[in-house]
Formats: sequence, C-alpha cells, structure tokens
Amino acid sequence: MKRTVVMLTLAVAVGIALGMVGSQVLNAQQEPVTRTVLLKTDMEGKDANMYIATIAPGAATPKHYHPGHEFVYVLEGSGILEEEGKPPLTLKPGVFFYLRSSSEKAEYVHAAKNTSTTDPLKILVVLITEKGQPLAVPVK
Repeated sequence: MKRTVVMLTLAVAVGIALGMVGSQVLNAQQEPVTRTVLLKTDMEGKDANMYIATIAPGAATPKHYHPGHEFVYVLEGSGILEEEGKPPLTLKPGVFFYLRSSSEKAEYVHAAKNTSTTDPLKILVVLITEKGQPLAVPVK
C-alpha cells in the first residue's frame, strides 16, 4: 500500500514537471507578432500590401511607423494602440483607422498591445508605400 502511494505521488510529480516544461516550450515558440501576407502588388509605381498582423496574447509591438498610407481594421481580439502625442485607442473588432507617414520622416509613431492573456489580436492592414519601402520602420 505504501509503495503504491509513493509510486502514484512520483508519477503525479513527474507529470506536473513534464507539463510545465512542455508549456514553457510551446510559449517560447510563439512569436509575439506575425504577419500573414494576403496580397503584394505593384500599384502604378507604388507597392500595395495587404496582410493580417497577429499579436500574441499579452504581447506588444515595439514602437514603429509605416512609411506610407496605412489602413487598419481590427478583426479579432482586444488591445490598445498607443500613438505618440495622442491618448490610447481601444482596439476591438470593427475599429478602423488610418495613419500616414512619409519615408523620410517618422510620423505617426505607434505601438500596439494585446490586452488579452488568452486570445490573439488580429488586425487587417492595407499599406501603400513608395516602391521598395519596408512594411515597418522601428523607432527607438
């Protein structure tokens, strides 16, 4: 009887330890922000990109700007957009906004944060830039 209790206790302890390690490995593999490109095309000398940006639960983007015209629509989740010099904007499905920055000047510097600890924040972005510009430019 005593041996059975010891073996069960050991099995439970090993199971808990393996579960914790497995959970940490899965969480470590999840990227904080990903882009799924839906469309990339030439638009009379400009680049047009459509993508879904997914921000993992509890994650945030670093401060950045997009060198062009950015049209944004929130598909799923909840979060906040912090644009320099403006109050935070609450992000939830159906919210949309427009930002514009030139390729020479960091205008509309912002960061987004997923306020959920369980669900991703998914945002549809249409970005029109001068030919050859990056999708985002980090700001320190």
